[in-house]
Amino acid sequence: MLAYIRLEVRRTLRDTGFVVVGVATPLLMYLLFTNLGTGESAEDTMDYARYSMIGMAAYGAMGAALAVGPGVADDKARGWLRQLRVTPLSPLQVVLARALTAGVTVLPAIVSVFTAGALVNGVRLAAWQWAAAAVLMWLGTIPFTLLGLGNGYGLTAQTAGVVSMVTMMGLSVIGGLWLPTDVFPGWLAAISRWTPTARFGDLGWSVLDRHAPGPGTAAVLALWLVVFAGYAVFSYRRSARTV
Repeated sequence: MLAYIRLEVRRTLRDTGFVVVGVATPLLMYLLFTNLGTGESAEDTMDYARYSMIGMAAYGAMGAALAVGPGVADDKARGWLRQLRVTPLSPLQVVLARALTAGVTVLPAIVSVFTAGALVNGVRLAAWQWAAAAVLMWLGTIPFTLLGLGNGYGLTAQTAGVVSMVTMMGLSVIGGLWLPTDVFPGWLAAISRWTPTARFGDLGWSVLDRHAPGPGTAAVLALWLVVFAGYAVFSYRRSARTV
């Protein structure tokens, strides 16, 4: 299984589309959002640089996690999944390996945006805050990996790519990863608190405020984890009957 994981990680990191969507785009968006048209005070500018750093890191990590979907769908279309079934790998090992692959490939998005925050925007945090934010956000990508797997097993490669992109963009906006939810209308801000992206961002934002994520954040993320896990299992079982 480790050999299979290494293979999938190399395939993913060599994919130009992954590099653009999962690493370059959130990094460029972060630099643009925080360095163009800044007419506020130095304190407000720094506060936004810190807030946006978490938001854009979350956006990139979510995109990298969802990117597992089109890859799985493409493997399904090419017959690669059928080939894997004649190897010693069990179906559970195959699914777990793809999930672990996503766990590795989300790291460049988080690290690149954090590095830009520190080196370009002068964000200063305690060592434990950098480490805690990175680890919490890394763990927080698990629900989105399961969503990506569900899309991959249940949809065609082209459809999975479109669905993943629309999902990433929509959840990022509604979840406040691009703009603070303070500027949302009251009804939209209330909806935002129930999205997995808003709570995903809370994992990092809470560290900036020097406290652990609240129980509400853990509960909402756990709820979405169960929902997306069920979707992934359902999609895999259906694909096993047809592929």
